[in-house]
Amino acid sequence: MEYKAKAITGLLTATCVFSIIALILSAVNVKNVFLPPGTKYGLVFDAGSTHTALYVYQWPADKENGTGIVSQVESCTVNGSGISSYADDPAGAGASLKPCLDKAMTIIPVEQQRQTPTYLGATAGMRLLREQNSTKAEQVFAEVTKAIHEYPVDFRGAQILTGNEEGAFGWITVNYLLETLIKFSFAGKWEHPQNTEVLGALDLGGASTQITFQPGVTIEDKNTSVLFRLYGTNYSLYTHSYLCYGQMQALKRLMAALHQDSPYPQQISHPCYPRGYQENITTAELYDSPCVPAPGTPSPAQVLTVTGTGNPAACRTAILKLFNFTCGANRTCGFDGVYQPPVRGQFFAFAGFYYTFSFLNLTSQQSLSHVNATVWNFCNRNWTELVETFPQNKEHLHACCFVALYILTLLVDGYKFDERTWSSIHFSQKAGNTDIGWTLGFMLNLTNMIPTEALEHVKGQQPSVWAGAISFIVLATVAGLVGLLLQCFWKSK
Repeated sequence: MEYKAKAITGLLTATCVFSIIALILSAVNVKNVFLPPGTKYGLVFDAGSTHTALYVYQWPADKENGTGIVSQVESCTVNGSGISSYADDPAGAGASLKPCLDKAMTIIPVEQQRQTPTYLGATAGMRLLREQNSTKAEQVFAEVTKAIHEYPVDFRGAQILTGNEEGAFGWITVNYLLETLIKFSFAGKWEHPQNTEVLGALDLGGASTQITFQPGVTIEDKNTSVLFRLYGTNYSLYTHSYLCYGQMQALKRLMAALHQDSPYPQQISHPCYPRGYQENITTAELYDSPCVPAPGTPSPAQVLTVTGTGNPAACRTAILKLFNFTCGANRTCGFDGVYQPPVRGQFFAFAGFYYTFSFLNLTSQQSLSHVNATVWNFCNRNWTELVETFPQNKEHLHACCFVALYILTLLVDGYKFDERTWSSIHFSQKAGNTDIGWTLGFMLNLTNMIPTEALEHVKGQQPSVWAGAISFIVLATVAGLVGLLLQCFWKSK
């Protein structure tokens, strides 16, 4: 019996020793360990003049110097035209957003949807509708608000962005994506890049155009100045938006001018349209915008026949008449008397600037003389030849010459780029895998106002110490169980 007692005693002693060692190891070298930050999501609708798109963004719950590191998760193009086109069917505007909202709900985790800030920002199309009929604009906003409220998101309102906001947020997007605001260093930290120049932003939409850049001089007109603080750094920018100078409204204004100068009231000879092209429009369609004031009271049902003449020289002359290049004394300006300091640095030109020049293969920083020659050669081609060469682009093909010459006039005569500074313009649609536009800049600036979540922390040890403690816990458990089983077995004997 004595050897049985010794065995039991030895096992109990081993259990105690192993337990004490495990306890000591558990208490040694304990540190506070911060868990990785959670992820926040945000939704932004870009309700433009010609279409609407929904962007899904995400960023870590902690931030760098007060601003989130935001990335685009998904984008969804809403079917149909911009919400301003639903002025006579406001319910249709709300219904059009739902397929994209359904898609977003499959991306954002269910438990985070009710905390997801959601915004709808409308640009020049709704600016014009509000100017034309504020009641209809309010009805459209009421319907899109109603539709978004049907989803479990934190909807924070639909608003019309000012032109300067649209331009400035586009500038933030460009510079964030090109890593001139913040960059992940080799040391594994987010840092403000040293000796890096920020880029300017050029945006061309359907109803307005924006220019934003950091000038090398003091901005004289405070109405064109905006200040941002991003990632701990202040940026003072020049920005201006020209309403009615987007490509679609400019085309309408040119058509109206040609109509009013035509010797035949129901016929329009269009030098920017290719020879052999013809279309019919009504005066109601032509004069349906605040950008295009009607002469007197034209009959809305009157049908106008538009015939292309394919004359690039006459087209450029007609486009120049859309602008007023007169500046006040002792003042530099772009056009229409709006103050603008001289352009400086590199620029990213996106949206309408990119689409047309990409179609003409002019996005590889060719010289200004090469661009001019290419555009003029295109404008001299007749309609039959163009359709045979570009059968997939027939819907917008007739207006391509106008848009290309309009872009050249806007950039050279309007914004004052020349042969020397032309090479500083980069025509692009995306940076990385992210669309260039105002929505990402809007969300980046917004994260300055979304509270930072404190990092959750737990107690932790080195893996080797933790493994040792677990091993001795297992040994203590095994020794204790063996002793208990032996004790029960020998008692039964």
